[in-house]
Amino acid sequence: MADQEATLRGWQKMVAPYQIPNPRRSWWQIANTLIPYFIVWILMIQAIKVSYWLALPLIILAGGLAVRIFIIFHDCGHNSFFASRRANEIVGFITGTLVFTAYFAWRHEHAIHHASSGDLDRRGHGDVWMMTVNEYLTAEPRKRFAYRFYRNPIMMFCISPMILFLILNRYPVKVRRMREIRSIYYTDVALLVIFIVMSYLIGFWTFLILQLSVLFVSALLGVWLFYVQHQYEGVYWQRHGEWDYVTAAIQGSSFYKLPAVLNWFSGSIGYHHIHHLSPRIPNYNLQPCHDANPAFQIKPITLRESLQCIHYRLYDEENNRLIGFGELKQMQLEPTV
Repeated sequence: MADQEATLRGWQKMVAPYQIPNPRRSWWQIANTLIPYFIVWILMIQAIKVSYWLALPLIILAGGLAVRIFIIFHDCGHNSFFASRRANEIVGFITGTLVFTAYFAWRHEHAIHHASSGDLDRRGHGDVWMMTVNEYLTAEPRKRFAYRFYRNPIMMFCISPMILFLILNRYPVKVRRMREIRSIYYTDVALLVIFIVMSYLIGFWTFLILQLSVLFVSALLGVWLFYVQHQYEGVYWQRHGEWDYVTAAIQGSSFYKLPAVLNWFSGSIGYHHIHHLSPRIPNYNLQPCHDANPAFQIKPITLRESLQCIHYRLYDEENNRLIGFGELKQMQLEPTV
């Protein structure tokens, strides 16, 4: 660990070569994501005329492609997908509309997330609601009930994502600056136009069923990815006075080692520790950066191991670890010395 920390002191030089966008790769990624996405939509429209169950595999495929679209949108928000800020904004707005997210509003909130991830005193911006053990035990019953309800897997991965993308993203809940507020309303107008046109072309109910189904799949997968990136065994959380940016990036963001196919759909975002260390690295350069620098090669979380993350509910600040409600109950039953 000491050797790794010493090596990481020169991390800026290590990531610098990978921060330069490759326009050919960026445009190719747009093509190999959006073209298949629209083709799958055409196939879904034909399939649902026969049966929803015939369309279901295509819906799942479209949901996976929507996750990849979100990664392109995400990179644009970091100004890492293109060298041109204007190109990032245009592509970001288009891809953001496809995934029901306003570009400028999301970019602002996500920037705060990157600046505060792993900081116990700066929670609440683009992250999963997490309470410490002490906060939970001293909270009033109503808040504890709300927290347990929110952390229920069905609520967290199935219901909350739909509320986020369909409702919360439609209103300026947290944003205050005019550009971000306008971006929400522009996105809402664009979505309304898409809804009207598609309803006219294929029918109101057909489009509604397909769009909600695709959004459900993509939102579930996206929230799961984000959850595993910051809720895992050994994750780093510290109070602000002891918080360190580099440590928070490398130890507070996971290396989620996914199979090649899933890594493609998720835009290599499993290399999340490198992304948090340097958000200016385009997604297609994350793995090369990881492979070329031994200091970044931390212990990965496999797909099977990630399923254990679902049990984590609270942060035990005294022991620097995440625990579940069952473990909290056991701790309370243990006699104090």
